[in-house]
Amino acid sequence: MSHSLARPADRSIAVPAAASSAATRLVAIALLLIALAAASLLVDLSVAQFVELGKKSLVRLSEAFAYGGTVGLIILLAAVLDPRGWRVVPRLAITAFGAGLLADAGKLLVARERPSLADASGPILDTFVGWLPLFQGNHRLQSFPSGHTATAVGLAVALSTLYPRGRWLFAAIAALSGFQRIESESHFLSDVLVGAAIGCLVGAGCTASTLLGKWLAVREGEAPAEP
Repeated sequence: MSHSLARPADRSIAVPAAASSAATRLVAIALLLIALAAASLLVDLSVAQFVELGKKSLVRLSEAFAYGGTVGLIILLAAVLDPRGWRVVPRLAITAFGAGLLADAGKLLVARERPSLADASGPILDTFVGWLPLFQGNHRLQSFPSGHTATAVGLAVALSTLYPRGRWLFAAIAALSGFQRIESESHFLSDVLVGAAIGCLVGAGCTASTLLGKWLAVREGEAPAEP
């Protein structure tokens, strides 16, 4: 009787090998994105100038995938339509909003000018203007990294875990969301790449065989519990 009443969280669980493999891929992607972000410092100003040539409404619509309010609606929609109901909410909320909050914490530490303010003729490192813009109360100095992109990528990773058939669609929308941040002159390319890396790393933490990953898997009823 005591065995039958044991809560799933009290049991050790076997996390599918695919989950650990997915986490490894996400970490590798994050490291690649960070390397690309460092390299993109060479073209940040050029890309910022290029996107001023045209504005695309479709790209702007993709911001909904990265904005906190609409992300909440997407999570609510998943809870209503998925047979697992509210059990899918923790993964979506933790991965999407957790990535966004982590990116926001980073931008409160490093002061970087928005592309709309930067001097395109100067060195790219001049766009980094100091530390702790939080205490300066200046939103215009919070370009690095992109919190919207981190949220969008985190959401895409969580949705891909729950609904793998749509993973390419989720990835494409997240990529458009990142491009929208560049197109709107809110972030440089490197800001977006670092934001995407943060989304991948948080997603990996929710996918791998960590305590959090195990808890999410058991809650969703997808990882079998061992007696």
